Amino acid sequence: MRTLLNLIWLVLAGFWLAVGYVIAGLICCILIVTIPFGIASFRIAGFALWPFGRTVVDRRGAGAGSVLGNIIWVVLAGWWLALGHLVTGIALCVSIIGIPLGLANFKLIPISLLPLGKDIVSTEEAFGAR
Repeated sequence: MRTLLNLIWLVLAGFWLAVGYVIAGLICCILIVTIPFGIASFRIAGFALWPFGRTVVDRRGAGAGSVLGNIIWVVLAGWWLALGHLVTGIALCVSIIGIPLGLANFKLIPISLLPLGKDIVSTEEAFGAR
């Protein structure tokens, strides 16, 4: 079921959202100072391509640097990437079949706003450790 949802997701929303993250990552990598944001954007692009079966967890040891970086990220790119997820999620929730895909879009909003200090792991790894 996870693979089927990921394939439908890829066709309906994932590819275009991942392209947005790649563009943001390329822009961030052009400027030397924002390379960490570019790396985070590329990491999230992979998550945006194939979100089912993976989740976001807090990274241990992420401190004040990630908080400051997240504030800068929200101003530079996070707000419009989150807006893209919100609009796409609402559009997908219009049909009953698209509701799981819309919910996956809403799941991506927090990491699109605050990507630093987070890790993307499989759901088995995240919930199996409890």
